[in-house]
Amino acid sequence: MTASLPDPLHAPAPDPLRDPWTAAMRRALDEAALAPGTGDVPVGAVVLSADGTVIGTGRNEREATGDPTAHAEVLAIRAASRTLSSAPPDGGRRAGDWRLTGCTLVVTLEPCTMCAGAIVLSRLDRVVYGAADEKAGAAGSLWDVVRDRRLNHRPEVITDVLAAPSATLLTTFFRSR
Repeated sequence: MTASLPDPLHAPAPDPLRDPWTAAMRRALDEAALAPGTGDVPVGAVVLSADGTVIGTGRNEREATGDPTAHAEVLAIRAASRTLSSAPPDGGRRAGDWRLTGCTLVVTLEPCTMCAGAIVLSRLDRVVYGAADEKAGAAGSLWDVVRDRRLNHRPEVITDVLAAPSATLLTTFFRSR
């Protein structure tokens, strides 16, 4: 029996824009996978500090908590802000500072308008998402709130990181209902 060698002609090419975010997206997918246990739509999010440390996580909890604002992004942003505001000041960050400057939100589904507003207002530097949301996406699909030139803060947007597994999780959830 001969070992199968990788086929370099058909191997996916490295993607320097998206590849750095796959580990964090896998963590967000792990969060998303927990949401259906409470009847929630499987969306997960993580916030990374400037050095790549996870400082906040969240998954949809609207059904679990009865809170219509309990989207994965909002919960991850709140957790990250608590983490940073309780940390001792360093590198120009003041004690109690809620701003997520230098941080990145990684989320399995394109943010809605509410979450896009929270992203802008929290001063995140970047949002990375998996699956596009053609019905309610506000980071380029239906609207583009996060890059609206009229706003004072516009984070970078990176799309389609592990889009297929992100979309599959959602499709499986909705087909089972």
